Amino acid sequence: MKPDTIDFSITNFSTSCISRRSLLKALPALLISPRLFAQPSIPSVPALKLHSFGLRVTDIEQSLRFYQGLFGSPIQARQGDTVVLRMGDGPFFYSLRPIVSDEQPGITQIGVSVGEFDVDRIRSLLQAHGVSLGSQPGAGQSGFTMAMKSWIGTRRPERGGSTAGTRELFFADRDGIVYQLNDSSYCGGTGEQGNTCEALQASPHSGLITLRELNHFTNRVHNRDISNQFHRQLFGLDFQASQGPRAPVIGVGDGYQFLMYVGGTGEGQPQQAGRIDHVCMGMDNFDVDAVQALLNNYGLRPRQDPSKVSPLEHYVSMRMPNRGGAEGGTPELYFSDPDGIRIQLQDPSYCGGTGFLGDDCSASV
Repeated sequence: MKPDTIDFSITNFSTSCISRRSLLKALPALLISPRLFAQPSIPSVPALKLHSFGLRVTDIEQSLRFYQGLFGSPIQARQGDTVVLRMGDGPFFYSLRPIVSDEQPGITQIGVSVGEFDVDRIRSLLQAHGVSLGSQPGAGQSGFTMAMKSWIGTRRPERGGSTAGTRELFFADRDGIVYQLNDSSYCGGTGEQGNTCEALQASPHSGLITLRELNHFTNRVHNRDISNQFHRQLFGLDFQASQGPRAPVIGVGDGYQFLMYVGGTGEGQPQQAGRIDHVCMGMDNFDVDAVQALLNNYGLRPRQDPSKVSPLEHYVSMRMPNRGGAEGGTPELYFSDPDGIRIQLQDPSYCGGTGFLGDDCSASV
């Protein structure tokens, strides 16, 4: 299979007279609306790790068989109809829930663990960054209708929460992308912090791939520059690499995880809902050819049409030097699940930088 190349860059850009580090540091000044510079310095929400994500799927049992067969993920908790699957040694996880109303399958939210977590304290910090107080959205209501609002969901025992109710904090950014903020011990279970998950249910399958932890989320937004500035200020983070002059990545935690916001500048276009394009997870023994062979044997096929992603396909995108990749390309491996949701797999050392494994971000720090 000939690898596909996806190029997010918009223009050719010469950096012969400016270092990569200088370019990254200059990006906010070059790209962001001047009105954002007038904001006073306010405390950030201290992001520690990318912690979890959710998938909405058409058939819970089908998706559970698929993911447990591929990854051997044990069930860490249940939240009513939602199944919480452990990633690595936990408490990190991904969850599966059925679609409701006229929803489409997709990634529902980005989970981030934050320091000194307290629902009310963090909600106040969100409010200081322009995220107003809102009420929990109804079933099937999109995040875009909740843009720049936060809400608290309370899980009762029937949904795996505590008797008094497990309070969970969410907010939607300006594009309607939903984030859940929680303590680093959160496992999706019971207790005041949702950190009690005692009844671990082993997978009936050993799995073909061993996951470690989340690596990154790539999000498609209305105005990438404003989104980058907003999330950097909100979480107190900085760029750790660049995948082209218009595609910096925001480092989270240990220098490997990151958030990426791609898309246009929003000029002349009405505000539209953003979306989580894909999630990437780190895996043991990452080898492109070996992983593709595993996926073939598992019933997935090489992608047939490069213009779209269909269910149960896999492909490789070679990120070239013009997008911060290695000479000859940094291979990035993707597959799609039974609903066509796109997942990326990389070595745990992947940081969005250069080198064959994408693990060199030294020029960007």
